[in-house]
Amino acid sequence: MDAHDLEKVAVTPSSTPVESSSFDEALKPKSAIWRKILGWGVEENGIIPVPVEKRTDKRVFNLFTIWFTALLCLLPIPTGMLGTLAYGLSLRDSSLVIIFFTLLTTIVPAYMGTLGPKTGMRQMIQARYAFGFFGVSIILLLNAATITGFTVIAAIVGGQTLAAVSDSTISVNVGIVITCIIALVVSFSGYKVLHIYERYSWIPVFVAILVLVGCGGKHLTHQTVPEAPATAQSVLSFASLIAGFMIPFGGTVSDFGIYIDPSASRLKVFTYIYTGMAIPSILLLILGAAIGGAIPNVPEWDAANLANSVGGVVTAMLSPAGGFGKFVAVILALSVIGNIAISMYSIALNMQMFLPILTRAPRAAFSIITTAVLIPVSIEAAHSFFASLENFLGIISYWSASYVAIMIVEFAFIRKGDYMSYDHTIWRDWRMLPTGIASLGAGICSFGLIVPCMSQLWYEGPIAKSTGDIGFEVAFCLTAILYVPFRLLEIRIRGGRL
Repeated sequence: MDAHDLEKVAVTPSSTPVESSSFDEALKPKSAIWRKILGWGVEENGIIPVPVEKRTDKRVFNLFTIWFTALLCLLPIPTGMLGTLAYGLSLRDSSLVIIFFTLLTTIVPAYMGTLGPKTGMRQMIQARYAFGFFGVSIILLLNAATITGFTVIAAIVGGQTLAAVSDSTISVNVGIVITCIIALVVSFSGYKVLHIYERYSWIPVFVAILVLVGCGGKHLTHQTVPEAPATAQSVLSFASLIAGFMIPFGGTVSDFGIYIDPSASRLKVFTYIYTGMAIPSILLLILGAAIGGAIPNVPEWDAANLANSVGGVVTAMLSPAGGFGKFVAVILALSVIGNIAISMYSIALNMQMFLPILTRAPRAAFSIITTAVLIPVSIEAAHSFFASLENFLGIISYWSASYVAIMIVEFAFIRKGDYMSYDHTIWRDWRMLPTGIASLGAGICSFGLIVPCMSQLWYEGPIAKSTGDIGFEVAFCLTAILYVPFRLLEIRIRGGRL
C-alpha cells in the first residue's frame, strides 16, 4: 500500500456507525449545571477518540498559531541563558547548538503531531497502542510530571516578572497565582477557545519582544568571553537541555489536532507544527543566551537577576522606557499564559486517562484540579529557580527520547504507517490492546546504557566524563533498536495481533 492509498484509507468514514453515536452518547451532559456550562462554549470531549465524521475543522493553520503563541513567551529565555551562564559557552557556540539541535529535535513532535488529525486520538490514547492499557500508566505519570515541570517554569517566570515590575509590591507568589488563574480560564474552556486565544494573543507579545530587544540591545553586545574554547562535554550537555526542551512536546502534540479534517495534507500538518515550534524557540533561546552572556558585564542586570531572576532582568532591560517599559514587561509576564493554558489542558487529559472510571468525568473539572496542584509547586520551585530548571530539563530528555522512539517505530515500522490500525473500537479494551511488555522492556533495558552516558549536577556517568551528556541520543537510538525485536516477539506470541 503506497502513501496515496494510506491517505485515502485514513479519511474513509468508519464502517461501524455505532462509533459516532457512541461518541455522542458518551458526551451527553449528566447534570443541569454541566449543560449550562457547555452552553458557554466549553469543550465537551475529554479523552474519547473523535470519529472521522466529527473531525471537520478546516483551519489547519491553527496548528501553527497554537505552537507559535505557546512558545513566543518568556519560557525559552531562561533555558537559553543556561548556555552562557551555566555551561560557559560563548554566544556564538550557544547559538549554533540552539539552531542545530532545535531544528533536529523538533522533527520528532512535528512528525508525531501528524497522527492527531488522522486518528482523532489524544497523544496518550495513541500511546496505549504501544504501551498497552495498563503499561501506559507509567508513561502518563512521566508525561504529566514533565508537562507540570514546564508549566511550573512558565508560571515562575511570569510571577517573577510581575514582581519585578511592581517593585516587589506584588510578590513572586502572587504573580504566580495571577498567571495560573488567567491560564485556567482559557484552559477550562477547551479546544476551540484555546485555538482562538492562541490565534491572536501572539501579536502584542511579538511587539513587546521587539521593544525588549530595542531597549536592551546596546548591552547585549557586552558578552562575557569564555576562559577556554568550548569542549565536547559542554556542547553536548547544553544540547541535551535543548532536546529536553523540544522532544517532550511529543507527549502532547496530537491533543490539539484531533478535530482537524483528516483529509488535510500530512506535509502541511507537519510543516505548520514544525515551524510553529522551531521559529519562536530558536529566536528566544538565542535571545536568552545573549542575555546570559551579558549579565555579568551589566551591573544593573546582574543585580536584577539576583533579585528576581529572569523576570528581574527583563524589567531591567526595559527600564530605559520608563512607564511604557513597565507596561511592556506586564505583557511579557502574561505571555506565558498561552503556554500554561495548553499545558493545563494536556495535564487534565492525562489525569482523566489515568483511571478508567474518570473517562466520563467532565474534562474541564480536571483543569481546576491541575491549577490547584500547580500553584503551590510553582511557589516552592521558585526558591531555587535555575537549579530546578537545569535538573529538570536534563532528566526529562532521557525518558522522552525513549518514549518518542517507541511511538515512531510503532507507527512507521510495526503498523507500516497505517492510521486505520489505531482501531477506535479497542481504545479501552485491555485484552485487545498490546500488553506493553515490549515497550516497557525496551525502555527499561535501554537505561542500562543511558545511565553511564548521563551528565547531571548530581551524577556523571563514566562514559559522559569523556563525551559529555549523550544520554538522550543513546535513549532514542537504543530504545528504537530494542523495541523492534521485542514488539515482533510480542505480536508473534499474541497470534499475529497488533
